[in-house]
Amino acid sequence: MTEQTAAERDPTAHPDNVQDSLREVQLLLARQRQVDSLAQRQGSPVESSMQTQPLVELRGKLAQMDPARIARVLEALPQDECLLVWEMVAPERGSDILDDLSEAVSETLTATQIHPRKPIMLNAFELHNGRLRQIPVESREELAATKPIWVDLIAPSGEERRWIAEIFALVLPDIDDLTDLEESARFYIEENGEVHMHSDFLLDKEDESRNVTVAFILHRNILFSMRDEELPVFRLQRLRARIQPGMVSEGKDVLLDLYAADVEYSADALEDVYAELEAVGKKVLSTRMTDEEAGAILADIAQEEDLNGRIRRNVLDTRRALSFLMRGRLLAPNQHEDAREILRDIESLDGHTAFIFNKINFLMDAVVGFININQNKIIKIFSVASVALLPPTLIASIYGMNFRGWFPELEWQYGYPFSLVLMLISVAVPFAIFRHKGWLR
Repeated sequence: MTEQTAAERDPTAHPDNVQDSLREVQLLLARQRQVDSLAQRQGSPVESSMQTQPLVELRGKLAQMDPARIARVLEALPQDECLLVWEMVAPERGSDILDDLSEAVSETLTATQIHPRKPIMLNAFELHNGRLRQIPVESREELAATKPIWVDLIAPSGEERRWIAEIFALVLPDIDDLTDLEESARFYIEENGEVHMHSDFLLDKEDESRNVTVAFILHRNILFSMRDEELPVFRLQRLRARIQPGMVSEGKDVLLDLYAADVEYSADALEDVYAELEAVGKKVLSTRMTDEEAGAILADIAQEEDLNGRIRRNVLDTRRALSFLMRGRLLAPNQHEDAREILRDIESLDGHTAFIFNKINFLMDAVVGFININQNKIIKIFSVASVALLPPTLIASIYGMNFRGWFPELEWQYGYPFSLVLMLISVAVPFAIFRHKGWLR
């Protein structure tokens, strides 16, 4: 049977009205993408952006539309935007909208529907129609009923660790030991074939940036990942795997995609560093700069230098992890080629980080030069004043000796004013000479 679109099922819906609604929705989504860009920079969870102004307006706009019109808008949107709009629909209206949707779109939305619930720290991911389906786990029975290719844990409790040990016969490392391992023990293979890897992933927030250690274990073709906080790279991977069919087929594909997403996230962070340094450069190349402005600029430069160093360390760690997988012959031929592609992307980032280091050094030297110029101006004032005041000091010293035989002007009625005028002249003459020579500019 040929699938009917929402327009065919609801001929009363006027196309112009639907097009107007679609344009309004797309405008709000474009505004939301700007908010998401800032949220990614800050490392905020995706769920925290659900109360932003564009989405509040979108939720109100959808509340005014009838189900048939919403269905037509959903079918016209790209898949990622369709999922976001679907989350904004009131739950009680979901069944009516699904009835007006085509089978393909309806299946996608029902498979990825997100219900309000408490934060889940353990998630299992299964393959469903070529896509990665996320299954939040709240009990041992729910975990045992899954057939995952990826199990993701955030700061797992002792009970959740016991579930993993009982169901998958795997003992997870202690979360406190992730940062205490020696460099030589970051990548190794157990006698039973378990592959253990500890990699750094970049977390770039507005107020700070740091590297977060993530433990990976490949066990029975299942990828187990464990960390102590949420990371933007993992959220991006979950979203892509949900909406893009055929993206992953096993745990090692998920691992490679996480590394690829980490390199992409590092590249985005480098673009932010470029933008920040460009803004700093405009201030540095200005004609005047106060010491307070110079101090603020030095702080900004130091922050970008720290972020650039963390990015360089992050991609270096990713390169080591990929080299370990390739040397250990743990990858299939197509996965091996994917790893090489990621390594080529990392090599392209090396040149950018080196250029940024050079630019930071130039800006740092320029700011320090401005500070020295300001200090020299202060010293110059004292130098000119001290030189200009030497003659009147000498005159005052001479007349202070009171040698009446040698200085008849001491007996004059206007002798004292005469000495003052002489001192003023001795000050004016050096200043006139300095100004003529251009030393006071």
